[in-house]
Amino acid sequence: MKLFNCQACGQMLYFENRVCERCGHRLGYLPDDDRMHALEAEGEAWHALGAPQRLYRFCANAEQDACNWLVPAGSEEPLCAACRHNHTIPDVSDAQALAQWRKIELAKHRLFYTLIKLGLPLANRSDDPDSGLAFDFLGDPAPGASEGPVMTGHANGLITLALSEADDGERETRRTRLHEPYRTLLGHFRHEIGHYYWDRLVRDEDRLEAARALFGDERQDYAAALQRHYDQGPPPDWQQSYISAYATSHPWEDFAETWAHYLHIVDTLETAHAFGMHVRPAVDPTGDLSGRVDFNPYRHGTIADIVDAWLPIAFAVNNINRSMGQTDVYPFILTEPVIAKLGFIHSLVGADRATGT
Repeated sequence: MKLFNCQACGQMLYFENRVCERCGHRLGYLPDDDRMHALEAEGEAWHALGAPQRLYRFCANAEQDACNWLVPAGSEEPLCAACRHNHTIPDVSDAQALAQWRKIELAKHRLFYTLIKLGLPLANRSDDPDSGLAFDFLGDPAPGASEGPVMTGHANGLITLALSEADDGERETRRTRLHEPYRTLLGHFRHEIGHYYWDRLVRDEDRLEAARALFGDERQDYAAALQRHYDQGPPPDWQQSYISAYATSHPWEDFAETWAHYLHIVDTLETAHAFGMHVRPAVDPTGDLSGRVDFNPYRHGTIADIVDAWLPIAFAVNNINRSMGQTDVYPFILTEPVIAKLGFIHSLVGADRATGT
C-alpha cells in the first residue's frame, strides 16, 4: 500500500485513519484519485483540501465507524465503492457483532484498495444480480440451533465470512487445529476473492486450458477432494509445487491460494517501495539476499522482478519478527513451479508492465 499524508499539515497517515492526530482534520479516502483527503465541513457535505472542485460525503457505513471512504455529495448511492458490495451485515445493535464487523471492514477495504488499483472487474449484485460480487458477514447460530457454524467460502460471486474470524483467539484456535502457518482476515478475503476471479478471468475468458496446465483439472470432484485432503493431509513433497498445504486439495484451492499470495506480495512490495526499502545484509557477500524495491509493482515489473524484490524483503522482515519473539511474517517457500503459477496470476491481472509508466 502507498503512503498517505494529511494535506493540511503533512502528517503521515494510516489507511484506516479517521482524524489527523496532529491537526485534527477529519480524513476520508477517495478511491477515484487514490488519496486520503483532509476535509473541512461545508454545510452537510465536506470540502476535500486535495480536490477543491467537488463536495463529498461519507459512505453511510461511516455512521457505524465501519468505513472512512468518500462518495460525491450529489451521488444517489449511499455506500462507497467497497461497501456497496455488502449483501448481509450483522446486527449493529449487538456491540460484539459491531466490533467484529468493524475489524472485517478494515480488512475488506484493504482488499478493495488492491482490486481497484489493479483495475479488476467489480460488478456488484445491482450490476449483475446472478453472479456479481457480494459479501455476507454472518454470526454462528445460537447453541442448540439446527444450523451448523458459519463456513467461510465462495459461491457464484457471494463470499461468506464468519464473524467469529474477527475474534483473534478463535482465529488462532482454528489456525492451530488446521495446521496453518498463517490465518488472517485479510488473507481470507484475498483467498476467497481468488475463487471469484477464477470464474471471471479464467472460466469466463476461455483460459481454462492454460490454467489446467499449471493448477490441474478443476473438473475433479471438489467435495471428494477436500474430504481426501482432510482425511489424508497433503502429499509429503507438497512444498515442491504448492504455496501451501491447503493448495494441494483441489485446483480451485491451488489457484485461490496462489491468487492470495500474489496480492500479499504485490501490496507489501508497494509499501516497501513507498518507504524506499533497501536490503543489503553485511553477511551476504554474493548479493543473493540483497535487493531494492525501486519500482511500483502495481504498475511495473515482470513476475521475475517482483519475486527478486520480494525474497530479500521477506527474509528481512521474517528475521525482524523473530527478534520480537513473533512468528515469521511470510512463512512460505517460492519454488519454480509456484513462481510459474504466480506468473499466471500476474498475466491474468494484466500486470506484466516491465515497460509501463
